[in-house]
Amino acid sequence: MQRRTMLGGAAGALWSAFALGSRANAEERPSMPDPTGPPSAGPYDVTFPEHPLELRYGPCSEARLTAAHVDLITPQLKSYMEGSAPSFPGFTVLAARRGVVALHEAGGHRLRYSGWDEETETAIELPESERLPAETGTVYDLASISKLFTATVTGRLIDDHVVDLKLPVVDYLPEFDSADPAKSPITLEMLLSHTSGMISFINLYDKPDDAARMAAIYAQPLRRAPGSGYEYSDLNLIVLGKVLERATGQGLADLVAEYVCEPLGLKDTGYNPADRMRTAATEYQPWTGRGTVHGEVHDENAWAFGGVAGHAGVFATAWDLAVFGQMILNGGRYGDAEILSESTARMVFTDMNAGMGEAAARGLGWQLGQRWYMDAMSSPVTVGHTGYTGTSIVLDPLAGTLLVLMTNRV
Repeated sequence: MQRRTMLGGAAGALWSAFALGSRANAEERPSMPDPTGPPSAGPYDVTFPEHPLELRYGPCSEARLTAAHVDLITPQLKSYMEGSAPSFPGFTVLAARRGVVALHEAGGHRLRYSGWDEETETAIELPESERLPAETGTVYDLASISKLFTATVTGRLIDDHVVDLKLPVVDYLPEFDSADPAKSPITLEMLLSHTSGMISFINLYDKPDDAARMAAIYAQPLRRAPGSGYEYSDLNLIVLGKVLERATGQGLADLVAEYVCEPLGLKDTGYNPADRMRTAATEYQPWTGRGTVHGEVHDENAWAFGGVAGHAGVFATAWDLAVFGQMILNGGRYGDAEILSESTARMVFTDMNAGMGEAAARGLGWQLGQRWYMDAMSSPVTVGHTGYTGTSIVLDPLAGTLLVLMTNRV
């Protein structure tokens, strides 16, 4: 939890600077609810551009951002890398408004350490000549932001009438409740909204094969009755990934490529990156026998599934992730590609867990209004997600802004 708190603090400070920069043009921003009163903005307050915006570089003035605030972002990030125990080795950050990228910079290192000294409990640094700098084109392990790609494929298959969120998982995976009949009522929507009742995590990387890993999930008792409460769980998205594979007869990596990466032109996004040296190292993992994890997925369970799973495994550059985010702000379109119908894209901004509290607010895979890391960008329809490796994305549809922060902190 310490890692999560520090990342939230770093991201929140940046989000605040960026939000202030965009609010300098308040006459162009739709009215927002009084922060001390009840929230009023809802999914139908979100408007999508008639013609989808494509990202392009431009000055703050063109993006209608205040340069003095945007200029704070990179120095703030660099301040987190100071001292003998930096919060993260390196970063890439991208900030845009209404399709204009006003900031895209990098700092620090994508590879700085060779291992961990157990006696001193300190990281072992590589010689300066062997370190690799973080760059704007560095490829990062997205960790749980991968869930957004699984959710987007799900949305596309909803549009194509291949899957239905209201149907139970057993309609697609009959074996799902074989070891625990209490799982029978769980629907695809409960998986996406993290209300299935499954616990957050179990170790799967010590199982001999994928069949044993899935059997362990199926046999794991529920924490609560399906639909009765919220608990963020990797298991939900692992199962959802298997549903998509069974429903289509295709592997998840192929589905993400076909329905998301290829039509959006995301050439640096996908599972199991081909060019290890472009990737950011994440963690020293002696318990898996991998040493320094560099060029393959950090998440142990996703690694056990061959690097491809519904909850983790996607790698991307900041630019590619920003294009993905702009597609959502465009209502499911980007360039000539339609990834999602407008009605399905609006589900991103619609709370599936209304009445369960702010922490449970979820759209189509995305988190809604999470102040702990969205900070001043937060509203009832601000969406985003974080990844355990130190990655985050936030979209404010009311201001048309997006901010991507990639780090390699674990």
